[in-house]
Amino acid sequence: MEALVIGGGPAGLMASETLAAAGVRVVLAEARPSIGRKFLMAGKSGLNLTKDQPAGAFAAAYGDADWLEPLIAEFGPAEVADWARGLGQEVFTGTSGRVFPVAMKASPLLRAWLARLTGAGVEIRTRWRWRGWAADDTVGGAVLFETPDGPRTLAPRTTVLALGGASWARLGSDGAWAPLLAARGVPLTPFEPSNSGFLVDWSPAMARHFGAAIKPVALSAGGRTARGEFVLTARGVEGGGVYALGPGLRAGAALTLDLVPDRTEAEVARRLARPRGGATLANHLRKVLNLGPAKIALLRECAPEVATADGLARALKALPLPLLGPAPIDEAISTAGGVARAALDEGLMLRAVPGVFCAGEMLDWDAPTGGYLLTACLATGRRAGLAAARSLGSAPHR
Repeated sequence: MEALVIGGGPAGLMASETLAAAGVRVVLAEARPSIGRKFLMAGKSGLNLTKDQPAGAFAAAYGDADWLEPLIAEFGPAEVADWARGLGQEVFTGTSGRVFPVAMKASPLLRAWLARLTGAGVEIRTRWRWRGWAADDTVGGAVLFETPDGPRTLAPRTTVLALGGASWARLGSDGAWAPLLAARGVPLTPFEPSNSGFLVDWSPAMARHFGAAIKPVALSAGGRTARGEFVLTARGVEGGGVYALGPGLRAGAALTLDLVPDRTEAEVARRLARPRGGATLANHLRKVLNLGPAKIALLRECAPEVATADGLARALKALPLPLLGPAPIDEAISTAGGVARAALDEGLMLRAVPGVFCAGEMLDWDAPTGGYLLTACLATGRRAGLAAARSLGSAPHR
């Protein structure tokens, strides 16, 4: 066998496609009963493929992982859109710049992708769970699997690992690969929840507002501000506005909310100073600021003693929301941490295990939702596939 790809998510599929395009014989092994389970789950909310925005702004979404920039320059938003069209899936760009397939589902794209892979000779084996390498093998090579037919060993000339992070274990991303790589001396960064909700100790009065979306709102933490929205849940808060500030919040930065982001504090104070007659404070807030019930409840929850117009204005523009920490990692959309950048060469080959490449969410990078996650998985899968093909003396035909 020439090439083995382990992991049937977007990164593994892209690595397989790239290798097959180079004329390499590929076996794709997946632990779950079917391919692309997390990919299909993402498609339930529309399958945000990428985001149409300037290269610099797009790359900035990955924070400190600036090493991703050249990979995304080679396979970024424009290339992702063209790739989807090449699979017969037309795309459109929403008002926020997010790019979606017209079908708004992952299943048609995945079916077309798998058909192209099998047509190119990629052999797919499901329910094949990777168990590491043979004990006497010091360079990768002899790869161990648990399969429905018992233990199996494969001896590929090159291997691409695309095993995902450590969230949504039921869909295949369980992080069980980490000890196997650590035993081979691969430097790892601890997993952390990314694009995750955060826990809040709500009072009983908040229960009637669970499920409410808070918008428009600006959220600030750790010196960063994100304009977006979030949802109140029984356990805390979640949603794009919260996810965008995840790294700072995980580090313990305080979260403050601007519940009236389109008005200045002075304007808010002037409006609140208007006579309210016999109206309750809640009715006054609704009338002069158009605040909905959930925002009013948040104000009462987080600033219960504030009553003056100036004090209320300050609270509405910078309302502190105490967090207890992130929700459990398995509930996160994605994870930070994993294989450290220093563990890899420019082709994403493990320095400690020559001939073995890594791609996708198992690498240590972090990004918000909005198309960044999937684009980086595809770009790293492509880079690993290209490098693995070159290690065999092959080059893509397209």
